[in-house]
Amino acid sequence: MNKNLIKQLCDDKIYPIIRQKDPKRAEDIANALIEGGIRILEINVENSGIYDVISRVSKNATVCAGGIITTWQANLAFESGAKMFSSPIFQMNMVKISKSIGVPFIAGSTTANEAYNAWKARMPLIKIFPTEALGGVRYIEDILRQMPFLNVLPMGNIKCDEVVDYLKAGAKVVGIGRDLCEKDKLSDITKQAKKTLEDIKESL
Repeated sequence: MNKNLIKQLCDDKIYPIIRQKDPKRAEDIANALIEGGIRILEINVENSGIYDVISRVSKNATVCAGGIITTWQANLAFESGAKMFSSPIFQMNMVKISKSIGVPFIAGSTTANEAYNAWKARMPLIKIFPTEALGGVRYIEDILRQMPFLNVLPMGNIKCDEVVDYLKAGAKVVGIGRDLCEKDKLSDITKQAKKTLEDIKESL
């Protein structure tokens, strides 16, 4: 498994998540993020057209295929150029696929128990979702107070100006979807990506 990708993601500290049914729009958003300095991003597999997007975007950045819950989806994503994959749930079938292909799997969890089970399965990074609905920064603090050994990636309606707070609470990297990727102007996405990266560098 390429653990260097997880290290790079944790070094960057920001993880954009693109959820778009329109393949062209998804690709445009990805390119805007890359222009803003993003090196690793997630493209959620909303439909079959997204695999072509992954193929093109992966030439300029590391793509994590998101929303993967079946072996069929995982294989298509890897064939398209994805170097990582994530799932909204934690299931051993995805763990086996990750190990057999040798690519990182970001497991989804909600409760402390689910996060612990993912850690026991040697998941290098554990997604906590939906973080904002669960209590936001305080929820991450509470989980890590009991299990400081967890490497967590909170996501779920997190705002760009909250990223530093999550990192200070102990998150290794923070996932941002709507607040970063769903702006009307692509230039605003690029500007926000640059600003968020700068804010992280200045604050930590």
